[in-house]
Amino acid sequence: MANTIIDLRSDTVTKPSPEMRRAMAEAEVGDDVFIEDPTINKLQERAAETFGREAALFVPSGSMGNLTCMIAQTRQGQEVICEESGHVYNYEMASMSAIAGVLPRLVTGEDGILSWPNVAKAIRPKIYYRPQTALVALENTHNMAGGTVYPTKVAEEICDKAHDAGVKVHLDGARIFNAATYLGEDVRQMTKEFDSIQFCLSKGLGAPVGSMIVGTREFIERCRSIRKMLGGGMRQAGVLAAAGLIALEKGPKRLQIDHDNAKVLATQLATIPGLTLNAAKVQTNIVIFDLKKSGWPSSDFLQAIAKRHVLAVPVDSEKVRMVTHLDVDRNDVEKAAAVVREVLQ
Repeated sequence: MANTIIDLRSDTVTKPSPEMRRAMAEAEVGDDVFIEDPTINKLQERAAETFGREAALFVPSGSMGNLTCMIAQTRQGQEVICEESGHVYNYEMASMSAIAGVLPRLVTGEDGILSWPNVAKAIRPKIYYRPQTALVALENTHNMAGGTVYPTKVAEEICDKAHDAGVKVHLDGARIFNAATYLGEDVRQMTKEFDSIQFCLSKGLGAPVGSMIVGTREFIERCRSIRKMLGGGMRQAGVLAAAGLIALEKGPKRLQIDHDNAKVLATQLATIPGLTLNAAKVQTNIVIFDLKKSGWPSSDFLQAIAKRHVLAVPVDSEKVRMVTHLDVDRNDVEKAAAVVREVLQ
């Protein structure tokens, strides 16, 4: 039964490859709290090299990575500018307020993409009785905008002018390699102006667990302490890092396949009456469509396609998200589109 399911809920549902499982079984390990796990150390060195940074840190999840970077660069009572539908605001359990003690300052971007004029208006004046802006958090690709990508010049303008204003910029780059694939650019050049970067190994790159933080050596040492405070100190976690190394080395090379499959899926879905979707806006591996015209609530629709062995997730009561990844192929996405057509018609 499991083999018949087409799981488009997320690119986090992928299973580790046989190569990853072998590497995990054979990984050389040590105690990472003592900074003695050789496989974790190798992964961190490779991540830092990939992004042209001094150091990197392995963390259990992207949410912990984003929170760690926020704590390291803010003080309680300050504000973090982020896009209103961004992951750090909507899907990380309000940790920036509950744990870091900072307030989100929400800004609306076009298709999730902020510009410097958007950001500039949200930066607080230097008045002692107003909360001060400490950080801007950008998301690339932007999940809830349908995997949209920041043009590198737009991101660099935000970084440069924010720095001029005394504000740091963090990148939630959970799917930054998808963005790099879409732009045909190198992640090192795309992200060089950011103060901190978090990226996921466990999404499109295919690892079972883990994310990375990259930055200066001093910043990473600060993050190491914060990671421990948050419960992220790991022991013989080289068994996880071994899969992460393969994901980092091999995962980016095949992401175009996911993008092509997402485009096919979007193009076919866009022809179905009652479903609203602009396939031309699909840039990476995320497809979001609106069911309002069909009269179907997303919950009922998702139950109906699940009975036909296709899985997706709701964005809200009217919208649904599907994500392509290494465990679905062209035939799968065409079958999924056919199931949606069958249900709606």
